[in-house]
Amino acid sequence: MQTGLSIALLNPAIAAVLAAAFLVLWTYQRASFHLLMLAFGYAASGVGFLLQYFSLPFTTFATEKLASCVAFTLAVVCITTAIQSRYVRRIPYGAVAALALGGIAAFSWFLFVEPDLTWRIYAANFAFGGLCLLCAAELRPVRREGPIQRVLFWLTLVAASNFLVRTLVAVALHGPFVSYDGFYTSAYWTTTQLVHATLSLMTALCLLTATVTDMMGRLKAQSDTDPLSGLLNRRGFEERAAALLERSAHNNLPVALVLADLDHFKAVNDRHGHAAGDRVIVDFATKIRLVAGARGVAGRIGGEEFAVILPLADLGAARLFAETVRTLFSTGNTDGLSPGTRMTASFGVAARSGQEPLAPLMERADEALYKAKQNGRDSVRISYLRPEMPFRGSTNGNE
Repeated sequence: MQTGLSIALLNPAIAAVLAAAFLVLWTYQRASFHLLMLAFGYAASGVGFLLQYFSLPFTTFATEKLASCVAFTLAVVCITTAIQSRYVRRIPYGAVAALALGGIAAFSWFLFVEPDLTWRIYAANFAFGGLCLLCAAELRPVRREGPIQRVLFWLTLVAASNFLVRTLVAVALHGPFVSYDGFYTSAYWTTTQLVHATLSLMTALCLLTATVTDMMGRLKAQSDTDPLSGLLNRRGFEERAAALLERSAHNNLPVALVLADLDHFKAVNDRHGHAAGDRVIVDFATKIRLVAGARGVAGRIGGEEFAVILPLADLGAARLFAETVRTLFSTGNTDGLSPGTRMTASFGVAARSGQEPLAPLMERADEALYKAKQNGRDSVRISYLRPEMPFRGSTNGNE
């Protein structure tokens, strides 16, 4: 009796712990609604198992079994939908509702109209299996995007097999079940509890790992992002740029670097205030982001200094990029500045030579930028390596 009670409380206890864990995570990440769905799903699962064993004073036997089926259905719907909402854009709500409501309707038919325990088992488990297969189908396109997606994809397939194949085999070997006498000690119910506990823990561990990974990614992004401009800060830019240079070298692809510096920025702060200066920074960063698009890696590496590394770009393409940003910025208006105030920026451009690292590449672009500053600002200057001189350090010439 004591062993039976311990087994009966196993899944509710696991469900309670997992529901609490996801609920706590959701309180820290309110935008991640799938965490709240997971908490509700695991809580519903625990309620479903409790209603299989313990009677409520205000319900009948039949309504308890129906309530248990509804709780299990909500659990499967919430967990599979939460997984889909985390990894895919489109959730087939119509198919989810059809499977869930169809399973409950069939269960109710074999509970109230034509009482049959075996067919109730089929009705519930086939609906759950269908929901898991639907989830696996939606995860299939993203399963190659990472190990967590791949594991979740296979776990949903295993869960579907549990509800479909195991149910058919267990009922064929140990059924049919006429009543609940001996049902809770049968091989079907014992394997149901053990497999459910195992799959619940494995799925939850995957999802908890994904959540922790998301949190670490957000913290990393925050630590590498300049809060004012929204571009990478110096550390974030250097890390991303170094990785891009490594990939480009491996594939023998060209890369160019553009450095930019806002002209007379200190005077803007002194004359118009730091709030206006901040708006100038934001305006310039917006134009860099607009012209760079998704390919370029852009960063604010100093107070009014910016850097953009452009993959698949030679000197001509990089110069065109710089001229475009320069023109957009110098001809635009910035909120907070006096009418007629014209902001400009100077640019230095360098193309990578051979396996040149980031530091000397930035040094050459900075020298070109210095030339632009010396020659009246609001211009673009280019750094050239002498064609006959392979890269040996920082030997260069500037336009």
